[in-house]
Amino acid sequence: MSLNQHAIQEGSAGIEHIDGLYGYALVLTQNRTDAEDLVQETYVRAIRAMGRLRPDSNVKGWLFTILRNVWLNELRQRRRAPEVLDVEADERTANLADETTTDPHDVYVGKLERRHVRLAIQQLPEEAREVILLREWEELSYQEIATVLDCPVGTVMSRLARARSKLRDLLCSLLPNSYPCPERKVAAE
Repeated sequence: MSLNQHAIQEGSAGIEHIDGLYGYALVLTQNRTDAEDLVQETYVRAIRAMGRLRPDSNVKGWLFTILRNVWLNELRQRRRAPEVLDVEADERTANLADETTTDPHDVYVGKLERRHVRLAIQQLPEEAREVILLREWEELSYQEIATVLDCPVGTVMSRLARARSKLRDLLCSLLPNSYPCPERKVAAE
């Protein structure tokens, strides 16, 4: 039995990625219950496929790839519209910023800004939300993201650049005085 097989069977390897997988599943499904089911199915399939995993494999990237493939298969089967994600109630996204200050005003402003960032991310197209999450929250490399999304690294880079640009524009519209926004060109009248 390889090190990876033994570790996942014992529950120690791969389990540390469960929060990240759940966050990614929430981005894809936009529904808590569906996200939980998707993560569970990911682990079921991972355990079944342990025999094909090489000892030097990237378990995190492998799990994210399985999760995305399971989701795409479910989408093909369902053919239904996405549901709205209740990000406000999600404990994981509620703690995105580090609240080390005790100043009530700073805490309030930080919560307000996080709410605006979550709102802006929700407004991004699924492809943009997906690449932002994988890079900025899960800190996957461009190559790992390319493997998960089954596309070239250059495509990941361009999607990420477009997603960041859209996110910046959304944040500028939501927080024009708080966020460093580029000057907007005024059309000649």
